[in-house]
Amino acid sequence: MGLGLLPLGLALGVLITQARLPWWFASLSTAVVYAGSFEFLLVSLVLAAAPLATVALTAFLVNVRHVFYALSFPLERVHGRLARAYSTFALTDEAYALAAGPQARSWSGARLLWLQVFMQLYWVGGATTGALLGSVVPDSVTGLGFALTALFTVLALDAVRERRDDLPTPVLALLSALAARLLCPGQLLPVAFTLFTAALLARHLATSRRTSRA
Repeated sequence: MGLGLLPLGLALGVLITQARLPWWFASLSTAVVYAGSFEFLLVSLVLAAAPLATVALTAFLVNVRHVFYALSFPLERVHGRLARAYSTFALTDEAYALAAGPQARSWSGARLLWLQVFMQLYWVGGATTGALLGSVVPDSVTGLGFALTALFTVLALDAVRERRDDLPTPVLALLSALAARLLCPGQLLPVAFTLFTAALLARHLATSRRTSRA
């Protein structure tokens, strides 16, 4: 996973340099914000001089999914206030994908914490390196913002393979994304998340009623 984050960080760093932002913006963003997909969006928001309210709302809509991650992330294994605070801060998609899998059930709190530390180091190091080397990458190189989408696609495919008996969930996710693309292409992400959450709740209620009747 770290080797996957490294080229993503490089892509973010190069994107920041191509946007004519200072190289240290990459280090500061990845160290303090550390929000993956939102950091790619943050570049365009900074360039557009977007109001803080717009930045805050965008950050909330993009990262609200982390509220659901916290429901099953094994934070109780991490001991100490400082360690727990950092583990909460560093709860990314990639960290959740690894820690919520069946192979992580026996992992200690220290292993979970160091996993998150090293993942952020890969991210910060990759972005900083990309920003410093960004000047040698020609402006004709495009599509760097798609790097994070590619990683999410790989994580989704891995999740489907691990849970072959739960095919309705990825089908609901795909249908939610397609519906959001047709209905609100300009607000695809928040609309897709809303539709997907509503579909999951409806399925849960339907399943609970069938179970109670049985």
